[in-house]
Amino acid sequence: MFDLIALVKAAGYLGLFAIIFAESGLFFGFFLPGDSLLFTAGFLASQGFLSIWPLVIILTLAAVLGDSTGYAFGAKVGRKIFYKEDSLFFNKNNIMRAQKFFEKHGRKTIILARFVPAVRTFVPILAGVGGMNYRVFLTYNVFGGLLWAAGITLLGYFLGQSVPHAERYLLPIVAAIIFVSLLPTLAHVIRDREFRRALRDQIKKITGF
Repeated sequence: MFDLIALVKAAGYLGLFAIIFAESGLFFGFFLPGDSLLFTAGFLASQGFLSIWPLVIILTLAAVLGDSTGYAFGAKVGRKIFYKEDSLFFNKNNIMRAQKFFEKHGRKTIILARFVPAVRTFVPILAGVGGMNYRVFLTYNVFGGLLWAAGITLLGYFLGQSVPHAERYLLPIVAAIIFVSLLPTLAHVIRDREFRRALRDQIKKITGF
């Protein structure tokens, strides 16, 4: 759906910040290409189109601030929505479910969700709705943001430097990186049936789908 190289070149630093920020914590950003965009940006930095360290800092800040914005939305707006008992999609009883979920699974969810498209957009909102302690949330938000934004960007950069004519293999490499990045999370989700069911239920509650 996206010409990633053209998108990164057109977006520049500010555009990339906006995309990762939106995809990390804004309700409408779930469809944006986070993983592949990070990798492609890192790859283009290896080819001299961008400077790698300013890029890493900008993208990591975007990821962390995006998640914090999603948390704030969930804490302030989300809880009010859930309190509308007669709402079509939301019910105030779901606040208690969200609180119980994040008491049990919150810390690992903040990190694991970074590597799952769409899920990473909704998890910080759910954390806010569930009343997860913000200091705890921020700690794992920063750690997850570094692993995801800095890690995938640097991977694209170093592969671009080390693989001859890497531009020929960019699309297969992007696909492979996304698949590999999903493996630990998928393995955990497959093994932990309770976690899988609880996460699915919480996303369903917040989206209405």
